[in-house]
Amino acid sequence: MKNIEVFKRIEQKYLLSENEYKKLIKKISYHIKKDSYYKSKILNIYFDNNNYDLIVKSLEKDIYKEKIRLRSYNIPSLNDKVFFEIKSKYQGIVYKRRLTLTLKEYYDYINNNKLNSSNPQVMSEIDYIIKRFNLKPKYFIAYDRTSYYDVDDKNFRITFDSNIRSRKDDLKLEYGDAGKLYFDEKKYIMELKSLKGIPLWFTKVLSELKIYPTSFSKYGNIYKNNIKEELLHV
Repeated sequence: MKNIEVFKRIEQKYLLSENEYKKLIKKISYHIKKDSYYKSKILNIYFDNNNYDLIVKSLEKDIYKEKIRLRSYNIPSLNDKVFFEIKSKYQGIVYKRRLTLTLKEYYDYINNNKLNSSNPQVMSEIDYIIKRFNLKPKYFIAYDRTSYYDVDDKNFRITFDSNIRSRKDDLKLEYGDAGKLYFDEKKYIMELKSLKGIPLWFTKVLSELKIYPTSFSKYGNIYKNNIKEELLHV
């Protein structure tokens, strides 16, 4: 596995009910195939400072948005691979720089300021942002994902995230994926990821089912929800 991956792509999100999800899957089943990582639990630690400047800036619809997160696919042990990521968005285009390291190497950085040397450029960029904004682990967010790709274009991917859950304590990936559910009923966040745009066949299906794009940030919505709950208890 490479130590660094760089992504540049168009992403679009949709919020689906369970009924919409089932209808959509039925209509697109002949166009898609299961990804090699078809089913996974995605665990994230999002970094921010005590004022939550990064997520507040993102929610204000700033032209440039940036997030720092640690991610794993399923619950890791200390020797398992995790991904330290900078995810930014500028004028609708998503850019992601990702450093692959072990969970132990991540703790060597967090606890001992030992910079990972597998890719000094990305590691120094992550380190600079964390120190500049005084970032720390602030939220754990997990969800269950199913992934597909277009049989005619592997660069067009479709993912469905459900059972979105979070916690503000025990901010370690190895502590498991338990957390407070965000939705009271079954919902799916569908993400379309493409280098060129959404294919016409998929656009037609969305039009038929009257499914429209939405702006939905998992971290942003969970943060706003927690702020509301805190205000209610003041």
